[in-house]
Amino acid sequence: MIGPSIEIKGSVSGDEDLLIQGKVEGTIDLGAHEVTVGESGKVNADITARTVRIDGEVSGDVRGTEKVVISKTGNVKGNIIAPRMTLEDGAIFKGSIDMDPGEPAKVSLAPKATPAAPAAPAAAADKTPGLDLKQG
Repeated sequence: MIGPSIEIKGSVSGDEDLLIQGKVEGTIDLGAHEVTVGESGKVNADITARTVRIDGEVSGDVRGTEKVVISKTGNVKGNIIAPRMTLEDGAIFKGSIDMDPGEPAKVSLAPKATPAAPAAPAAAADKTPGLDLKQG
C-alpha cells in the first residue's frame, strides 16, 4: 500500500497487489497482479496490471490484461486497453477504450483464409457473362 502522505516519482513494479492512496508519477507495472487507486490516490502514470480498479484520479494509459473498473468516484484521462471494461454511473473518463486488442489479429487471419473465395466468385463471374449473353 502507498499511503495518503506518500509521493513516488519513478517506476513501480513488483509481485503483489497494490493499493495507491498517495501520489505516483512515472510507470506502474504489476502485470500479473491487481492495482487499485483509492479515492485519495492521484496517479500520473501508465498502469499495467491484470486487474485495475480506479476510485481516485489517473492521468495516463491503463492496460488491464483481465479487466479495468472505473468506479463512480474515479476520474481517468487516458486510453484504456482491456478485454473487459466497467464504467460505473458517475465515473469521469476522457480517452479511448480498446476492448480485446487480440481481436484484430484474429480478424486479419480471416482474410488470409479467403483467397480461395475469390476463385469461386471468378467461376461465378464466368457463368454470369454466359447468362448475360443468353439474355442479350
